Amino acid sequence: MNNRLIEIDRITVAYDGKAVLRDISFTLYERDFLGIAGPNGGGKTTLLKAVLGLLKPAAGRIAFYRDGEPTDSIRMGYLPQINQLDRKFPISVREVIASGLMSEKPLFHPFSPGQNECIDRIASQIGVEELSTHPVGELSGGQLQRVLLGRAIVSKPQVLILDEPGSYLDKQFESHLYPLLKEINRQSAIIMVSHDIETLNSLTKNIIHIPASR
Repeated sequence: MNNRLIEIDRITVAYDGKAVLRDISFTLYERDFLGIAGPNGGGKTTLLKAVLGLLKPAAGRIAFYRDGEPTDSIRMGYLPQINQLDRKFPISVREVIASGLMSEKPLFHPFSPGQNECIDRIASQIGVEELSTHPVGELSGGQLQRVLLGRAIVSKPQVLILDEPGSYLDKQFESHLYPLLKEINRQSAIIMVSHDIETLNSLTKNIIHIPASR
């Protein structure tokens, strides 16, 4: 059996004293593909933020494991539903993808040949290699979403977290996304939020249904 990566034990998450999620539990294993379904406003994105450490649960426990042993954190990639990237910022497509590797090189040092090769491979994999030198401000919303996916996967995360990944993708790439996710899943566990139950059923290995908040 694959080693566990994340263990969620009866967590409750609250905003301003009001519980948004109650008593949620699950375990994520290596190369797992977990779908999260539920109504709009039901707390799906809140759950992802708790897993990422952006929100602290009011109750319960989130534990991480590496090689089956407890650890403080694991390497995670995140593609949010709504990107916060400033499109006016003078940064190229390639630089955005490369930013996913910034924590893996010394400050002020260039990327290694192996890292540069990985950046170029990811740009090709997500279909933006011809746009590598373009400023992100010139991209369509769907193209930008591809680039942000590239940033999320370039470090080969142990867990890739996706919040409604098909929301802003252009139709040209949408048909390639799900085969790509299956390819990524050979190396990384995936947690994906989607309102599309058919998509979750076709892609994922397990599905959690978040009940409507009361």
